[in-house]
Amino acid sequence: MMVRTLELEGFRNYRSFSADFAPGVNVIYGENAQGKTNLLEAVRYLSGAPSHRARSEGELIGFDVPSARICAQLESRGRDFKVEVQLTRGRRRRMTSNGVRLKTAGELSERLHTVLFCPEDLMLIRAGSAERRRFLDQSLCQLRPRYAAALAEYNRLHEHKRRILRDWEEKPSLLDLLPEFNDRMARCGAILIHYRAHFIRKLAQFAAPIHAEFSGEREKMTLSYETVKTVEDPLIPTREIYPRLLEHQESHRRAELESRTCLSGPHKDDLLVSIDGRSAKQFASQGQTRTAALSLKLAERELHQEDMGEWPVLLLDDVLSELDQRRRDFVLRRIRGGQVFITCCEEEALDGLGEGRTFHIRAGALAD
Repeated sequence: MMVRTLELEGFRNYRSFSADFAPGVNVIYGENAQGKTNLLEAVRYLSGAPSHRARSEGELIGFDVPSARICAQLESRGRDFKVEVQLTRGRRRRMTSNGVRLKTAGELSERLHTVLFCPEDLMLIRAGSAERRRFLDQSLCQLRPRYAAALAEYNRLHEHKRRILRDWEEKPSLLDLLPEFNDRMARCGAILIHYRAHFIRKLAQFAAPIHAEFSGEREKMTLSYETVKTVEDPLIPTREIYPRLLEHQESHRRAELESRTCLSGPHKDDLLVSIDGRSAKQFASQGQTRTAALSLKLAERELHQEDMGEWPVLLLDDVLSELDQRRRDFVLRRIRGGQVFITCCEEEALDGLGEGRTFHIRAGALAD
């Protein structure tokens, strides 16, 4: 997969931007707050992934313009695509591929896959479970359209159930709706658990040898999946997970009514990371957590490559400056192959990466 060209109009601080990219390494350099991350954000957005910085799509539109446009020429699975996204304040976004209207972000991800690694990801291990679920969701939504659809539906149902639990004492009749919402959440939740379990099992197969090499064979990293207790084996078919989710919901009914909070379901899942048999979140040093986070991201990239038969576009957003020399060298050795975008403050900081192109960004435009 490859981004051949990119055009931006009114996106973040880019009034007008156009560039052709190399199939290998593309170094985006410049001083802070000039728009380097915004450029990677635009590429990431074209893969159907939500912005890792914006809470709403309106934030992606420049301050003094009514709309924004992202357009790219892509090469994917032996085909060429022209993908375009129009963002307009107060309206739904418009997405097209080769002139054909797209309805969902999942259709964008069928054209382009990306793996993003930003400084915040270095604390992925120490963060709360929500950050690790987001990591799972963003990767799986690109790989499995059925998962993306189930996740969107589950989130919608969860929000409705949360409102029912919040307001039921003032409106007791709302409780009549709970059985239907529980049933539909269990059906969607079974799909989420099934895909997450298989993804984590595969991710572990890639992450373990990467982490072992990274640590000089001194440490062993293992991954496991924590979901509702009634689902003892999350690798079983979804039709068998579904009744177990209903059972778990029923056992938490009274607690949910009393707390007015949705306590049962895969919205509380976690990806557990262990180093030498101990919880990395609790016991790993700062250096170990960074190594583990790097291993997860590099494993995600290799998993995508095996699944699709080609490398996803790798986006490294100023992450190398946060690493010591040994970890930086390891990452640069592992990212050979496929297209890579790297942001940094100085062009010379990434000498030795091989053939590619460099782009100097200043105030949302090419400086030269």
